[in-house]
Amino acid sequence: ELPAPLPFRNYVAQARLGVSRAEHEAYFRELLGDVDEPTAPFGLMDAWGDGSGIVEARQAVDGGLAARLRESARRLGVSAASVFHVAWAQVLARASGRGDVVFGTLLFGRMQGGEGSDRALGPFMNTLPVRVPLGSGGAESSVRGMHRRLAELLRHEHASLALAQRCSGVEAPAPLFTAALNYRHAGTGRQALRSGPDRAPVAMQRIGGVERTNYPVTLTVDDRGEAFGLKAQVPASVGPERVCAMVHRALEGLVAALEEAPGRAVRHIEVLPPAERARVLEEWNTTGAAYPGSSCLHELFEAQVRRTPGAAAVVFEGRVLTYAELNRRANRLAHHLRARGVGPDVRVGVCVERGLEMMEALLGVLKAGGAYVPLDPDYPTERLGYMLADSEPAVLLSQAALVERFEGSTVPVVALDGEASSWGELAETNPERAGLGPDHLAYVIYTSGSTGRPKGVMVAHRGVVNLLWSMRRTLGMAPTDRLLAVTTLAFDISVLELFLPLICGARVEILDRAAGSEPALLREAILACPGTVLQATPATWRLLVDAGWSGGEALRALSGGEALPGELAARVRERVAGLWNVYGPTETTIWSSAEPVGSGPTGERGYVPIGRPVANTRLYVLDGAGEPVPAGVAGELYVGGAGLARGYRNRPEQTAERFVPDGFSG
Repeated sequence: ELPAPLPFRNYVAQARLGVSRAEHEAYFRELLGDVDEPTAPFGLMDAWGDGSGIVEARQAVDGGLAARLRESARRLGVSAASVFHVAWAQVLARASGRGDVVFGTLLFGRMQGGEGSDRALGPFMNTLPVRVPLGSGGAESSVRGMHRRLAELLRHEHASLALAQRCSGVEAPAPLFTAALNYRHAGTGRQALRSGPDRAPVAMQRIGGVERTNYPVTLTVDDRGEAFGLKAQVPASVGPERVCAMVHRALEGLVAALEEAPGRAVRHIEVLPPAERARVLEEWNTTGAAYPGSSCLHELFEAQVRRTPGAAAVVFEGRVLTYAELNRRANRLAHHLRARGVGPDVRVGVCVERGLEMMEALLGVLKAGGAYVPLDPDYPTERLGYMLADSEPAVLLSQAALVERFEGSTVPVVALDGEASSWGELAETNPERAGLGPDHLAYVIYTSGSTGRPKGVMVAHRGVVNLLWSMRRTLGMAPTDRLLAVTTLAFDISVLELFLPLICGARVEILDRAAGSEPALLREAILACPGTVLQATPATWRLLVDAGWSGGEALRALSGGEALPGELAARVRERVAGLWNVYGPTETTIWSSAEPVGSGPTGERGYVPIGRPVANTRLYVLDGAGEPVPAGVAGELYVGGAGLARGYRNRPEQTAERFVPDGFSG
């Protein structure tokens, strides 16, 4: 009793002759002409796969949510498929870090198949691109727009996917998209294959089947009349259960917005399931640890002076200062600076050569309550002049041989090696706090200026104390340690080199300027003065290893400032007792994260990761809308917590741009 079937060639003719190629091309050029980057969720770019390595998971849409979704669609006069397309676009946007996404949607193929297409046997289905700009559009307008775009696409359901992709701005061989959505009407469930009045089984048996596409990310939505089912097919590294959960979460937020706030921007509707959001925001940022947050940096040094007054504190070219001697010299200078008006948040320039006087100057400024501004004597005169004018110090501490560098400046200059006698009779006792607190400035350090004029980063005592206390635990610092200080004062990592040993009862071994710039000299200096802790950039470690440095059995090494290649990490690690890769911008106080490097392989990517946040620090990876991205998705790194600086000096606009409220910490 079935009608006569039509041959498949009728469909082929309809597909070739129904809508002209020119019309298809005009439509897709208007739709995709300005799209110049692939939409590749989770960074997956292979759109020519064979299905290997793909795993799948299924999840039913909650019954109450399904009913609300259908009611919202009926009220708006759109299809349920339109709602699912917008929800899938939300997931892809968060998984690709884009606000304008393109993905493939599977089309039935028979809507424009001509008369009798319901009586032809054969593959009518086609995959064509859908573009969804999320932007600031509201939930209702986004769903209505999606419904309109799907209706327009149906007219072109027989167009070639290759033609559509050529109409975009994505250059071959890059794919236009690597994710697809298959929305299908699946009925209420499978029926047993039976026939005849007694329903006896027919001679047909279902053995099994596997559905795969060439795309690495595929979502299938089964519309069963009332209920909906989700099926995600993705690589195991992504996790299909995660994808199903994200789609379900997006549907919850989208339907709630359609019901309660139809104007709510779709891009702000949550996509991450509560468990994953809690993991990336809270669990991975559980870094709270006790530290002396009410103390200032120099007060930690003073406490160590009371414990080990006779221990060696600083060594330079054979000259040694004990903790007590360094404390007395710094105290006399501090009282002198106090008399010259130095106090909380008052800047003091420090331009001195490396040596014992350098430590005396830094501690003297801190004890006076001021903030030191390091000025490298090797900097060009113009740069020094700019930094001096911008920081507006009350006093400049320098040395007789360097004073001429500042001719013409109106800042009073104190020569440490020429005027020390003028404060030699002052009190040797620790100055009183005089209103100083941990939120006052410890130093103002200037960035390199590689992207413009140097910016003065204002760092408070609290951030420095937290970082040093954290690194003390990480490295297991003990009074027997000797830290080799090789970095110029102009780089903030010098703060760790100079002050970490002084809060632990250890010793600072200050190396001269040449050792810090010449690998051969640095190698000889390390051999002559074997230390137990040394930090350097990967470039310096490479030069050192290439220069024949054999390492040290007791040495703990820190590498930071650049990405650490895996092969270099392996070479350094085999020469030292321990190696840590550390990361942090100046604006978050020296180092914000640390990763111990094991003796095994360093990972597939060829470099060592930056690791986990240090104590009382939070790291977020956020998208362009400031929302957390799913694990495994690229985004922008945000750093918060105790180490956050106070901002840029004299740069309120840039401070407001870079130092933003942390909406996740409470």
